[in-house]
Amino acid sequence: MKLLLVPPRVEASLWRRLRYEREVRCRELLFTRYRGLARATALRILRSRPRNGVTLEDIEQFAYEGLLVAIDRYDPLRGVPFGAYARRRILGNVVDGAARMNELDAQHHYRSRVERERLRSIADDQGQDALATLANLAADLAIGLLLEGTGLIEPDDGADRRPNAYESLAWRSLQHRLAQEVSRLPEREEAIIRQHYEHGVSFTYIAQMLEISKGRVSQLHAAALAKLRARVGHG
Repeated sequence: MKLLLVPPRVEASLWRRLRYEREVRCRELLFTRYRGLARATALRILRSRPRNGVTLEDIEQFAYEGLLVAIDRYDPLRGVPFGAYARRRILGNVVDGAARMNELDAQHHYRSRVERERLRSIADDQGQDALATLANLAADLAIGLLLEGTGLIEPDDGADRRPNAYESLAWRSLQHRLAQEVSRLPEREEAIIRQHYEHGVSFTYIAQMLEISKGRVSQLHAAALAKLRARVGHG
């Protein structure tokens, strides 16, 4: 759903359903609609200040946190455009987050945290058979790399990342099938896969977005990968 292209009345409907009907799905859709604003703010801040070990991925997570806070606190009845309201929240959260990282001289950044989250999620979901566990773990990690790096889920920048003429028909078939299977997942599992792999949102902020625990996000992530593994022939 291309929310950036919808008229204002659709966004107004999302705010109404979120505030008065508590539809969590609307929260995710609003986040997706304004995620570009959060990323742009993060990139602008990163370009304007010394990095001091802080990566773009770290700054983006602070921006996403600020966006979620803005969504929760925004009052659409006041007539202030959400973009203007959210920009200040995002900016403040990014600046504060970067300062905290510098003070702590953080040794681990977004990438390592994400990889640990994924590994813990899928490892905890395996059974007792050591060989089967290893095979499933390898398959789930491979699927994660496919989802993240090959454009199976349409990229925001519009780049065409489909396999080129030198890549095999079997590989292209696997990519196409995996993309189809993502769209067939249950709503929450699909949201987790898309937000995590397409948008790079950590489990922490996905949990806030969907109003569930981080542990539950981990469980649903593992369940989604298990379904994808089975459906594309790895299980």
